[in-house]
Amino acid sequence: MKLRIGIPKGSLQEATLQLFARAGLPAYTDGRSYYARTADPEIDCMLIRAQEMARYVEHGAIDAGLTGLDWVIESGLEVATVSDLIYAKRSRGKVRWVLAVPEECPVQRAEDLSGKIVATELVKVTRDYFLKKGVEVRVEFSWGATEVKPPMLADAIVEVTETGSSLKANRLRILETVLESNTQLIANNNSYADREKRRKIDNLALMLQGAMEAQDRVGLMLNVQKENLAAVLAVLPALQKPTISHLSDEDWLAVNTVIDEGAAWDVIPRLKEAQAHGIVEYPLNKVVL
Repeated sequence: MKLRIGIPKGSLQEATLQLFARAGLPAYTDGRSYYARTADPEIDCMLIRAQEMARYVEHGAIDAGLTGLDWVIESGLEVATVSDLIYAKRSRGKVRWVLAVPEECPVQRAEDLSGKIVATELVKVTRDYFLKKGVEVRVEFSWGATEVKPPMLADAIVEVTETGSSLKANRLRILETVLESNTQLIANNNSYADREKRRKIDNLALMLQGAMEAQDRVGLMLNVQKENLAAVLAVLPALQKPTISHLSDEDWLAVNTVIDEGAAWDVIPRLKEAQAHGIVEYPLNKVVL
């Protein structure tokens, strides 16, 4: 049984390859090839543009793939959503498709664009958005560099953004959010109905989620005397409940937990004040909840 997985080529490619590596399934790519080998002989990967991923998954050319919710909706195709993976090119958050106009433009809301031209890569979603508002606009497909279209080539744009910095740099002002999107692991319906392929796809989702949960978190191990345990536990912002085990000396306990990496700066000195000993901070590869 061979499983074919699509990795989004382009802005999400590097973040996705890093996520696969942290999940324990590094994909070995060749700069001249669109194919990638993995450490699992039963899994092969292909680099495919996120905009086209749902099409090839739906057709069965690949069994599963990672792409944005935005492109799944835009495609209008039937695929199985296996898992939400909240990461983007630069961050772990969602991205937004926003309606934007030039800063000096008098337009204040979508309704003010009646009869105007809106440029975007997300044509179907944008048309549906204005249709629901009862606003007639001319939606034109943009092949890229959409931020430079207004005001000469379009009156407004619908463009994806993480931080809004690119829009500000091009002197554009956001009016409204058209759609929030995040990366998803999607699967072909027939492939996902196959027991062996489904098990493999679900395992991939589990490991990718575990790798994401481990980001920006660290593990903490420490020893504490029983009489000081309550004070130590009061300091720990545990993921769930800390693991507590007995040491060979019956008066001492070992405590193991997970915290946000940024909290370690504050937590470790407070643990020392609470009489914790042998404090060890260590990196995490995966956290499976």
